[in-house]
Amino acid sequence: MDWTALFLSLRLAGWTVVLLLPVAVIMGRVLAYQSFRGKGLFEALVMLPLVLPPTVFGYYLLVVLGRGAPIGDFWQQTFGQPLVFSFEGLVLASVIFNLPFAIQPAQRGFEAVPQDIREAAACCGMSPWRSLLQVELPLAWPGLMTAMVLTFAHTLGEFGIVLMVGGSIPGETRTIAIAIYDRVQAFDYDGAAVMSAVLVGISLFTIGITYLLSARVGRRLS
Repeated sequence: MDWTALFLSLRLAGWTVVLLLPVAVIMGRVLAYQSFRGKGLFEALVMLPLVLPPTVFGYYLLVVLGRGAPIGDFWQQTFGQPLVFSFEGLVLASVIFNLPFAIQPAQRGFEAVPQDIREAAACCGMSPWRSLLQVELPLAWPGLMTAMVLTFAHTLGEFGIVLMVGGSIPGETRTIAIAIYDRVQAFDYDGAAVMSAVLVGISLFTIGITYLLSARVGRRLS
């Protein structure tokens, strides 16, 4: 068992969830309640990672974040190290690639909040910020939990983006998915089987906890 790779994957998934949660709340709410020119195009761009092969998406991220690109050069000059083939670059790539897994469930959660409840909160003098915290978020919480779990589980098993943007640097970018691939390449099927079983167990446990919490939230709101 490659514990270093497992802990790196958990760390990557945790940072991805933390960074995407506020994005999911803001963008999910905007897409659920607002109509604006180009909304369909924006939603299509957000969903693009679902249809593009991870290696193709990873290639474009490699070009955008690498040396010679504005973002890559800015990072190099600011921090003295390249953004690609680093944990920070891996986090950024993971955040971008997991946008649809975070935003779409959050959007569905906000869309499930009845319009009359939001109007009643406004009539009671609640500011939009207070309405969000005290009314909308508690009602949209199942969708937000789904977004967090999907993001976490998808990040744990991501392979193509990690390989393209991060490579396989032990302790830096070598995640559990890359470690499993390396074990298979070395014909260590027993090691690959153990790590795969651990990954499946973590994913099932995470999804199970989410369903349990969602059921409790549903009972409280009913």
